[in-house]
Amino acid sequence: MKRLLTLTLVFSAAVGSLFGQQDPQFSQNMYNKLFVNPAVAGSNGGLCGTLLYRNQWTGFEGAPKTGLLSVDAAVRPLHGGLGLTVMGLDELGFENTLMVKLAYAYRFPLATGQLAIGVDAAFIQKSLDGDFKYNDPNDNVIPTGSVSGSAIPDMGAGLYYNSDKLYVGASMSHIGEGTIDFGDFKSELARHYYGMIGYRIDISPSLGLTPSVFVKNVKSETQVDANANLMIKDRFWIGGSYRLEDAIIVMAGINITPNLRLGYSYDITTSDLKDSNDGTHEIMLGYCYYFKPKVTPILRNVRFL
Repeated sequence: MKRLLTLTLVFSAAVGSLFGQQDPQFSQNMYNKLFVNPAVAGSNGGLCGTLLYRNQWTGFEGAPKTGLLSVDAAVRPLHGGLGLTVMGLDELGFENTLMVKLAYAYRFPLATGQLAIGVDAAFIQKSLDGDFKYNDPNDNVIPTGSVSGSAIPDMGAGLYYNSDKLYVGASMSHIGEGTIDFGDFKSELARHYYGMIGYRIDISPSLGLTPSVFVKNVKSETQVDANANLMIKDRFWIGGSYRLEDAIIVMAGINITPNLRLGYSYDITTSDLKDSNDGTHEIMLGYCYYFKPKVTPILRNVRFL
């Protein structure tokens, strides 16, 4: 009974167990902070957008595929920033997820940087899409076609501090641990906790090294990404990460222009799934537009010179 439906749910649970989370993961997490921490909104001082696409465990049938767009901007009249995240493509077996988040961060000076307090509100919709096959045709729990459910509101909160060289953040999502109601069955959202820290070390005028750590926790499951990126002439970067008991990651990127960057990462699986897939590909495109402050011309009268 419920073989394919159960397979989807079991597979989802297995991924959650492996990665300590229900939400999708990204290897280039240092360029995708807004997704997990609303306090990041406006931290770059301009209008910034990031596109990410992740194809996980290629060659593994039903493996996760995720596409995400995030946009945030500094808004001076609000003493902080606003952010929008849309995850319009998140597939895992038969399961598809749509998530839309709106974030606000209040920012204020602290030491040599700025500290922000952020909150977000999200709409989440999940659907199970497939031609389910089962042994008992009279089992009313098994959907005869596509089914969907949603959770609103879903809330998140975070703290984020950044300066020219340092960033530190802590956040949580799915604070209320809401429920996705599919009608005949339900799926619960677990609270997620995140932590991040990174620091740029100037090795020379043309080389900068940024080690960083990204931590995720759900219930008793914790996952850690340890990363280091080497920036060359503020134009190219190469780096790598180690995700505990899961993958070794290599990454590289280029600042196509001072405002436009392109990045790529490849995960080499080290878990028990290493013989069942051909690795994970992830591509990132980011753009920032920085507002130029208006300069009011000073008109001088020669009588007052």
